[in-house]
Amino acid sequence: MKKIIVIISLFVLTVCQAATIRDSLYIPTISYNKVILDDDCDACGCAAGNGSSGFESLLNPQFIGIKYFAQHYKAKENLFVKDLTQDQYFNTLQLWGKIPLTKKLSVYASLPFHFHEKQTLQGDIRINGIGDMNVMGIYQFLNSKNTFHQLNGGLGVKVPLGKFDEKGITGVNPSFQLGTGSWDYQMVLNYKYQKNKLAILFNTDYTVKTENKKHYRFGSQWNYAAAGFYQLYRNEKVIVSGKGGLQGEVYDKNRQFNEVLPNTAGSALYGKIGFEAGYKNLSLGGEVMLPAYSNLAGGDIEAKSRFSLFINVGI
Repeated sequence: MKKIIVIISLFVLTVCQAATIRDSLYIPTISYNKVILDDDCDACGCAAGNGSSGFESLLNPQFIGIKYFAQHYKAKENLFVKDLTQDQYFNTLQLWGKIPLTKKLSVYASLPFHFHEKQTLQGDIRINGIGDMNVMGIYQFLNSKNTFHQLNGGLGVKVPLGKFDEKGITGVNPSFQLGTGSWDYQMVLNYKYQKNKLAILFNTDYTVKTENKKHYRFGSQWNYAAAGFYQLYRNEKVIVSGKGGLQGEVYDKNRQFNEVLPNTAGSALYGKIGFEAGYKNLSLGGEVMLPAYSNLAGGDIEAKSRFSLFINVGI
């Protein structure tokens, strides 16, 4: 508990310090030409990585906020059952923020709290607790004079604060965890094109996962996404946008004692639709995702749906 309090205190202190340079770097909240980092969890569970890390929000380029993210999967109850009968629910409540350091460089950080559940013939199994913390530096490589084109890139690290349960890797979904127990490293690249009321975003990121103290290594992960935004309404204080797109995820095989584990790789493709709304220094957004394709854990796990909702305060 002391560890959690210290981490949250440092996170808030950093935000407060960043607010002191607001006058020189501040960009008005209702700004349709900036992006922030939208950090989703991965398919198969938040523990296995940082999921689809995409710059997929157009409001509040400097912010602190809270995000709720839910995932639903179907899995095999045991090896002798062909049908996918086990419901698995991954839920995350996340504190996150993006803080400017210079005109082109900023720092993104997130601290999740997970509460997961899976339904088995022996009864429901629940786990909850703090997850792995993410910290990333984001650099703006390109921002054209007419603001039509923008290119951002980032490097980051996932700090293993979440508990890794060695017993959990024996199930159908070894990612039913609070954390990987490993230091993982992330790379992200994002391109945005915007003109008038329309914006199009392309994002790709890769997470290199390392071996933890239990000699278990989750497979590295590649995410890619394309999303379009359209401004539905705007005045001096309010802006409302709709968004839709595709998001894909590819997972390498897990390893234990450097031996490849079967039925641990996979991929999935989602279609998504959502909205974002801003009022003064507040922004609210949400989206629903449904799978267009799912082949996880050799077919032993099927992606069903995802839902997210966030509220941010501009700083």
